[in-house]
Amino acid sequence: MTGIRLHAPAPGWAIDADVVVVGSGVAGLTAALRCTAAGLRTVVVTKARLDDGSTRWAQGGIAAALGEGDTPEQHLDDTLVAGAGLCDEEAVRLLVTEGPAAVRRLIATGADFDKTVDGEIALTREGGHHRRRIAHAGGDATGAEISRALVEAIRDGGVRFIEHALVLDLLTDAEGRTAGVTLHVMGEGQHDGVGAVHAPAVVLATGGMGQVFSATTNPAVSTGDGVALALRAGAEVSDLEFVQFHPTVLFLGADSEGQQPLVSEAVRGEGAYLVDGDGVRFMLGQHELAELAPRDIVAKAIMRRMQEQGTEHMYLDARHFGAEMWAERFPTILAACRLHGIDPVTEPIPVAPAAHYASGGVRTDLRGRTTVPGLYACGEVACTGVHGANRLASNSLLEGLVFAERIAEEITAAAPRVPGAPVPHPAPVTLPLPVAGARTRIQRVMTAGAGVLRSERSLRGAAEALDALHSDALEGGTDDTKAAEPGVESWETTNLLCVARVLVAAARRREETRGCHWREDHPDRDDTDWRRHLVVRLTPERTLDVRTTGTHDLPPTLDAPREP
Repeated sequence: MTGIRLHAPAPGWAIDADVVVVGSGVAGLTAALRCTAAGLRTVVVTKARLDDGSTRWAQGGIAAALGEGDTPEQHLDDTLVAGAGLCDEEAVRLLVTEGPAAVRRLIATGADFDKTVDGEIALTREGGHHRRRIAHAGGDATGAEISRALVEAIRDGGVRFIEHALVLDLLTDAEGRTAGVTLHVMGEGQHDGVGAVHAPAVVLATGGMGQVFSATTNPAVSTGDGVALALRAGAEVSDLEFVQFHPTVLFLGADSEGQQPLVSEAVRGEGAYLVDGDGVRFMLGQHELAELAPRDIVAKAIMRRMQEQGTEHMYLDARHFGAEMWAERFPTILAACRLHGIDPVTEPIPVAPAAHYASGGVRTDLRGRTTVPGLYACGEVACTGVHGANRLASNSLLEGLVFAERIAEEITAAAPRVPGAPVPHPAPVTLPLPVAGARTRIQRVMTAGAGVLRSERSLRGAAEALDALHSDALEGGTDDTKAAEPGVESWETTNLLCVARVLVAAARRREETRGCHWREDHPDRDDTDWRRHLVVRLTPERTLDVRTTGTHDLPPTLDAPREP
């Protein structure tokens, strides 16, 4: 344990549970439903409303070998190729073999997927897939439908939940095992102020950290809270340098910030073309799948073309779909484009890459266990080994489903345990709050220095700027900038600064180009020296310990074996 905590008041109230699940996306709600079904007292804690996480924004769908002629082995092959040599093959095999049944259980829970005229699940293709295996709902509103079904099941099942609550830190007992969490509930929640949920098992399902960049497809709640909490608790994180930039995000201007509208890969899956300002399809000849190449390849191709032509975006041309197909298959995207003055029925859509998905995260084994006993992680916050250096399109929702179910099985199978009484660290260290205005500075530093294109020069500049913000916080600010007051905004900024420093440290260490990590000064993939993982932990002195694994296999998280 590090003994590091956020600068926050002591808990003024507490409730007891068997399991506390942090996050309300597909991973968190699935884990909560399965734990509740097994008779465990389960509490879900979520930062906004139950349906406000990243899952709701997922457009494309969920990948699984459900179609005729498709097999888990083919899904595995496509995932391994996309992962650029760093996937854990055992984890991927588990994902693709357990995935189809997990999707059917999701349907049984109430999720309504689009059907063909024959009543079968309608399937489409996305980048990196050689088969049509993406199940979708509401045309391009898959995440919204999954979220609706799971939230409804949570409410119908009587699962206890606390909305508008930011989880602060992990509680541990005298043996260093998980004993619950502290959290701050905002005015609309069920409790006011800082409190605690005491439980022997904590499941992190907090989603991503896209808000560390200026422009992202992630909602405002995606501030890396789970990764930062895990680091303060002494857990290890891995592969944080592999941030996937979605190739086709609606371009709203070079200065646009915050959540940006996504133009799903499924649009390309249905036949849209990527073109430059002259109408040239520049992906032809770049990859055998052209526009449906893995996302890192498409994002890099777009960036190269933009550099060559001195432009700020490319175009996605789907005018040949016609008005009826746009309205039926992609109503959400159509509405978003028209809201911003673009009609994809009659004109190409301006697109550019933006931060989308963290392939790395809190390191887990195949049962979702982290390196801290009693702490589990699943979904985007976790690094299960499934995604490697680049996530295959639409594998994220499937990963959340499969590994959430495995975590519930693991917690249920474990011997019933009464949580030890939470004890304070013998020498607690409070993590200082960043100075006012630090959030915007972090985002701009990261976009400029650790975005799609990286180099030692850009990353060194980012590291120096982030270290300066960290030092300012330690010193309580300067004459011009004072430290912020404790509160949700300052705690989120503290978390963003933490994950940004880890990401940049890992990106500087990895001197190669692999998957979605693109180093201009090291343009080639180096399997001899770099087909391995970077594992990072936070030391009690608040410094980062970055180490490289000996092979491309992630080491075990706990003493127990990793077999499924």
